Amino acid sequence: MAQERTYVMIKPDAVAGGKIGRIVSRFEDVGLKIERLELAQLTFEQAAANYAEHEGKPFYDGLIAYIVSGPVVKMLISGENAVAICRKLMGPTNPVEAPAGTIRGDFGLTVDANVVHGSDSTTSADREVALFFGE
Repeated sequence: MAQERTYVMIKPDAVAGGKIGRIVSRFEDVGLKIERLELAQLTFEQAAANYAEHEGKPFYDGLIAYIVSGPVVKMLISGENAVAICRKLMGPTNPVEAPAGTIRGDFGLTVDANVVHGSDSTTSADREVALFFGE
């Protein structure tokens, strides 16, 4: 088992909907550690850097506009196999395909407003932690 750090962001729809506590508890309930947690307004530059791989795709402009539309909760989470466990807890990107019991299955409405973002690998986690926390 590998001790890992990963980045998770609670998106503007979930923050506005009062779901922060219920989402954070999902990670804590399985034994992951919340090392840092900040309520923040992302800048356009942070959003563009985080979603750079999607630039030029039809949904890109809407994604950037959405992610900077309101405050988010930025989290640095650590634990055994943290990346894979966080991804499993979040569920598939499209909430319609996400099973009940996952964060997106329980709280998400659309693929555009799907409640949470999480790093998809340790490499992405390192990049996103540096981008959002300066580490």
